[in-house]
Amino acid sequence: MAGGGRKAHFENPSAATLDSMEHVCSGSPAPFVLVGPMFRIPQHRLAAPVGGQRLLRRLAEKGRVLACCGVLAGLPLQASAAETTATKQTSIEREYADELERLAGWCDERKLTEQAGTTRRWIVPQAPLTLVVALADARLPEVEPQATAAVRDWTERFCKLRQTHGARLFELAESAAAERDYGRALQLIYATLREDPDHEEARRLLGYTRHEGTWLTRYELSKSQGNQVWHDRYGWLKKNQVAKYEAGQRFLKGRWISAKDDTWQHADIDQGWLVATEHYQVRTNHSLEEGVRLAARLEEFYDVWRQIFARYEATDEQLARLFRDGAPAAGGGRRTTFHVTCYRDREEYVAALRNEHPNIGLTTGYYLEKARMAYFFAGPEADDANLYHEATHQLFSELRPGKSVARDANFWVIEGIACFMESYRSADRLVVLGGVEALRLRNARTRLLRDGFYLGLADLCKLGMEALQRHEDIAAVYSEAAGMTYFLMFAADGRFRQPLVDYLTSVYTNSDRADTLAELTGFSYKHLDEQYQHFIQNLP
Repeated sequence: MAGGGRKAHFENPSAATLDSMEHVCSGSPAPFVLVGPMFRIPQHRLAAPVGGQRLLRRLAEKGRVLACCGVLAGLPLQASAAETTATKQTSIEREYADELERLAGWCDERKLTEQAGTTRRWIVPQAPLTLVVALADARLPEVEPQATAAVRDWTERFCKLRQTHGARLFELAESAAAERDYGRALQLIYATLREDPDHEEARRLLGYTRHEGTWLTRYELSKSQGNQVWHDRYGWLKKNQVAKYEAGQRFLKGRWISAKDDTWQHADIDQGWLVATEHYQVRTNHSLEEGVRLAARLEEFYDVWRQIFARYEATDEQLARLFRDGAPAAGGGRRTTFHVTCYRDREEYVAALRNEHPNIGLTTGYYLEKARMAYFFAGPEADDANLYHEATHQLFSELRPGKSVARDANFWVIEGIACFMESYRSADRLVVLGGVEALRLRNARTRLLRDGFYLGLADLCKLGMEALQRHEDIAAVYSEAAGMTYFLMFAADGRFRQPLVDYLTSVYTNSDRADTLAELTGFSYKHLDEQYQHFIQNLP
């Protein structure tokens, strides 16, 4: 018994309660939940599993829980510092939502329909099993001189609310960083810049420099110093080229030609347009505009990915240095370029890749690890979900390059996390992932509850890439992999999210074993199997 105490006596405990209690009481002795005068339950054994929460609720109802070092949903227990940061964030987001709704109501009273809609859309959505990630905004709304007095008043009120909320988020970011909760701290920095794009300290921490009234990354600054500007349709252009591009001319090999001739010159993929952004280089023979659109979407995706998986891309020491000293504003630093090829249509995509992948015709995107290249195609058959799936493979693979990754075990998580990222959707400088209606999660529920299919984690984790892909019911295994990833992302208020990131790091750096996930979570596979099935059975 952890802590050396004697067993507590309970009034007519059920067998299920005793079984749960015996399970959660194994492990390290501290921190702990104190039940009765001598009985200690390790807090880390109770913070995540639904069974542990259920046990504590029953004990709390009987007045048995006397002290606790962690927070469990629905229990009035003292929280750890990291959990306090999360709780505070939830609280201030609710307050902010109320403030925005009051402002929207003020707009309704004055028939400011557009402004009321803008205000309400800015509210951070709250929904079960969702992860909401903010993107830095470019600038606050400006007061238009010709606007009515009511519209000017709304603009000032809206900006003031955003700046005040941004300051509160930044304070939370500092608290999270002080507790070494760097993933949350990074997300809070981006959330700060969604609300207040001119927050100087948040900009500094992410390596921005103010140049000619605009905040620029070091890459953008180098472009600006080279007299280039970003155009939403044509990418990086010399300032003196913008007007000609907008008039239908294109600059190629030192001379100006028509847009039609430019299309002919880039008809073959080997001569396709090259669109470069800070982290991506996209080659396409569809159109310059398609290349720019795709590169911009992938840049946004990378901004979100690096927030969620901060400790995959960087060590704790590197993240601590970032929050202490900030990212370098100009020059220096490592920058990885991810290469992408986008074919004109599906037919070209299949023809080009059938030798690499005999079943390429069944796909809408493909990441080829040995070429360090992601492949897609443009047109009506293109699949946004698969774009994010393959982009996820590319980021994990190239930022932590290993050899023969998941050859002998743990291949499921490589596909599971990519399936989870398919749920990516973006609006109003917010990205939402997950959700109870996500297709992959619904499929996982169907496989378990309707079809009765479940491969225990102990067996699932033993499967390497070839073994999993040869499985007789591979579709069901993929559904379970996706469902298991949702479980690890959201169960018990995200208790397993960081162990999941650590698990991915182990897999991609070839330091994993079949029992790595159990070690990182602190729970047996049998217990995780039970909790996963409970999670799926009790989806909202």
